[in-house]
Amino acid sequence: MTAQIISGKELRKEILDEVKLGVAEMKKKTGRVPGLVTILVGESPASQSYVRLKIKTALECGFHEIQDTLPANISEAELLARIEGYNNDPAIHGILVQLPVPKHIDEKKIIKAIDPDKDVDAFHPVNVGRLMIGGDAVRFLPCTPAGIQQMLLRSGTEICGAEVVVVGRSNIVGKPIAVMLAQKGEGANATVTLVHTATRDLPGHCRRADILIVAAGVPGLVKPEWIKPGATVIDVGVNRVGINSKTGKAILRGDVDFEKAKEIAGKITPVPGGVGPMTIAMLMKNTLLSAQLTLGITGDQVLDDADEKK
Repeated sequence: MTAQIISGKELRKEILDEVKLGVAEMKKKTGRVPGLVTILVGESPASQSYVRLKIKTALECGFHEIQDTLPANISEAELLARIEGYNNDPAIHGILVQLPVPKHIDEKKIIKAIDPDKDVDAFHPVNVGRLMIGGDAVRFLPCTPAGIQQMLLRSGTEICGAEVVVVGRSNIVGKPIAVMLAQKGEGANATVTLVHTATRDLPGHCRRADILIVAAGVPGLVKPEWIKPGATVIDVGVNRVGINSKTGKAILRGDVDFEKAKEIAGKITPVPGGVGPMTIAMLMKNTLLSAQLTLGITGDQVLDDADEKK
């Protein structure tokens, strides 16, 4: 039986519709909307493309959006001063510096300069610590792992008590999703094993997984025979393996052999169109949350008020 496809495109729309509802209700209650600034240093085509999509999505959600494009030769001190200005701007609830930055700028210093309560990417060490503590300590969840968790929840995948194997130990995906799913609470309570390309008997670990999350950045790493029949497979890998001669666009492949894996798995995400679209949606959700917390409005209050009007 062919696996159920978990479409990131469909879930993205669902989440963004919820964000738009929250923004509309906030505007009615306070006359204000979430403010997001995206800072782009230099002219990297890939970074420009990512930022354009973030701007477009923020505007569609009804945010106050500022695009701050800076020259590649800006000094580290100037960039830090710019960030501090946004830290102190009450109209801005989310600050995003598009990475990577030019080599003469210390990336870690830039991340630490962002107010943790406006760090909607959740990269600041304070937010990483909050994530590790869990529960009420958490302000923002990192966007890609949060998207993965939502895909599991909204697809009806049972997480509580499940055997989860995460392939890949990056600070952006592997480590945080492992922590999130191991926490006590809704959408978690799983038994999590974090593995990587140097793990002994990697296939054996993968075959145990009720939920297999692959974020190693190696095209086709996970073979079909590594997948437990009926398992949910989340493929985070987006690897460029060539160029389509007709369209000129990059050919993308995941870390899992999708065509063969979908005949074994119970549920699976495609590449492209799987985890990718969820990341920006969760960025918007974090920015809305930041504004709600700043203005003393909870998401539950907003949704309850909206339900009363239906």
